[in-house]
Amino acid sequence: MGVEVLPAAGRWDDFASLMVPRKPGAGGCVCMAYRDRSLGMPGRIAHMRALCASEPGPGVLAYVDGQMAGWCSVAPKSTYRALVNSRTIPHVEDEGAWSVVCFVVRPGFRRRGLMHDLLDGAVGHAQAMGAPALEGYPVDPGGERIDQTSGYVGTVALFEAHGFSRVCQTAGRRGGKPRWLMRRDARDRFMAQGFQDPDARAGAAARIQSPAERAERAQ
Repeated sequence: MGVEVLPAAGRWDDFASLMVPRKPGAGGCVCMAYRDRSLGMPGRIAHMRALCASEPGPGVLAYVDGQMAGWCSVAPKSTYRALVNSRTIPHVEDEGAWSVVCFVVRPGFRRRGLMHDLLDGAVGHAQAMGAPALEGYPVDPGGERIDQTSGYVGTVALFEAHGFSRVCQTAGRRGGKPRWLMRRDARDRFMAQGFQDPDARAGAAARIQSPAERAERAQ
């Protein structure tokens, strides 16, 4: 499986193929929940199209054997209105920091470890853009499995596997589980050669359940 992670700048059509609803009148986040949730669908699409039109762009896209397979939102923290105004996620020496806020993997490409490739690519992109530090706000399932809806922010294990450290627990929760503010120095290049810990990678991926798996376990 050949995986390539590229910035979304200049790749609007690929972003839209995954994140913009195809059915007219349908709802959807379009990755605007943290940026400006007050906008309607036309405004959300226009905003993200504009971000994809120039650097640094709103995030990174994962391609598997040339097929668009996943998305990670990573950008300067100051561009996420919900984070700037958050009462649940603290501000700890975050001037100039970039934030990793969500992951989306297309059905058919899940359970292949793509969230690791996306996070690795997000770190590399932020480094290339001169970010001094990166933050994430993942959920800590405490060794349990979590559903994909709750796990879109990533897990603590995922971020730890990529050099992030816990700073403090936030007041936010996903799926009843606590979320942590995690950080890593973007100037640290130890991940430059790609993911380093396959055992931790497998463990982090195993904690995210698909809807089908949740239904099977409930029977």
